Amino acid sequence: MSAGIELNGLNGSKQKITAEAHAALDAALRGGTALEGEPGYAEASEIWNAMHRRKPALVIRALGTSDIQAAVNFARSNGLRMSVRAGGHQIAGLAVEDGTLMLDLSLMRSVTVDPAARIAQVGPGAILGDVDRETQVHGLALPVGVNSTTGISGLTLGGGFGWITRKYGMTIDNLLSAEVVTADGAILRASETENPDLFWAIRGGGGNFGVVSSFEFRLHPVGPEVLSGLVIHPLDAAEDLLPKFRELCAKAPDELTIWSVLRKAPPLPFLPEDWHGREVLIFAACYSGDMSEGEDAMRELRALGSPIVDVIGPHPFVGWQAAFDPLLTPGARNYWKSRDFLTLEDATISAILQAVKTLPDPQCEVFIAHVGGAMARVAPNATAFPQRDSHFTMNVHTRWDSADQDGACIAWARALFDATAAGAAPSVYVNFMPDDEPDRLGEAYGDNLARLREVKARYDPSNLFRVNHNIQPQEAAAAAQ
Repeated sequence: MSAGIELNGLNGSKQKITAEAHAALDAALRGGTALEGEPGYAEASEIWNAMHRRKPALVIRALGTSDIQAAVNFARSNGLRMSVRAGGHQIAGLAVEDGTLMLDLSLMRSVTVDPAARIAQVGPGAILGDVDRETQVHGLALPVGVNSTTGISGLTLGGGFGWITRKYGMTIDNLLSAEVVTADGAILRASETENPDLFWAIRGGGGNFGVVSSFEFRLHPVGPEVLSGLVIHPLDAAEDLLPKFRELCAKAPDELTIWSVLRKAPPLPFLPEDWHGREVLIFAACYSGDMSEGEDAMRELRALGSPIVDVIGPHPFVGWQAAFDPLLTPGARNYWKSRDFLTLEDATISAILQAVKTLPDPQCEVFIAHVGGAMARVAPNATAFPQRDSHFTMNVHTRWDSADQDGACIAWARALFDATAAGAAPSVYVNFMPDDEPDRLGEAYGDNLARLREVKARYDPSNLFRVNHNIQPQEAAAAAQ
């Protein structure tokens, strides 16, 4: 046990915690605490994006709601800054901060499914692969993201979209309730009928309002196999094919999702070796319905151009959900810039194609997701997440290994971001925002930001939960203007 710990306090102060206070905290926890060099510390403080390697002063490893409550009470009563880590996958790296108290939820990975009611109870440390595996045992699924190592907490609190969002809505549209530990240490249930303002805010507003200790989700019949896969074309065909991709997305049934990726081809086993490392256009598609109907729905996509390979076919849904994992492993340096587009204009396509011809690293890519369908039939003010129009989300995903490449890779991403400004919608997906975009909070929440500040003032008036894409309480936001 320590001889005392100095931690970051609120508003830039430093706070000293005595050895006795640390010992009392550790004894009160089921999961315990960890200092640098102690068991569990390195595992808890590691996050996906290697751009952000930070060392918290003290880690609390929660095993249940009581540990979360104890952590919140300890941070508040001692005036400490506290970060919260669940999956550790956020691009901005805000789960970990140097010198700060960190609450680690990654051990709370339980997933319990009631197949008759089609409901899942999910712990805040679960990753998407945990959820997929347990729900698919019963032929059920929750709309989540496309990388199985992403944490369910961060994904949900920011919105959450993926392959079956067009059919069944966003992750937040399927959240029935949540248990939330708020800044005063209260344990509240948030749902449409209990603390509905809190429930509204956590569906897109991030971790600004409390720490979720349990999620309750609605599930849907999907799988165990879906018609899915890739159609890969030379990049030279993209100028002709991307406008057709735009047209296909506009008329696709809700069951069909088509996204595109532009990058250097990875060494995929089904891709001819002479194409490895060359620029390609990849169409990734998934049909969440009857296989024969899916064949009909994908026919026009598969008839486009002269693809290098077409590997559309029946795949286990769990496997398809993890198909992009090899390109998104932890330990690389990552920087994202993102824009929404209500339509993919020709000038936007041209700017993207020019940029892809000068990729700064073979791991870099431009990812264009199309979302709509069920998620677009929800009112913009029904949840904190406001962008409900059918739209394309571009993620300029720069990824590399050496810090020597930081300047070139970040500059490339920013240049493409600037080049696509004219056709962009005034919105951004908060889960795709890096740590250098605090000025985009208004884009992330639009007209919902004022109400979010009101809810923040009600549940966290002192802004205890501030190590995030921070929504300030109403009074503080007004004073800063």
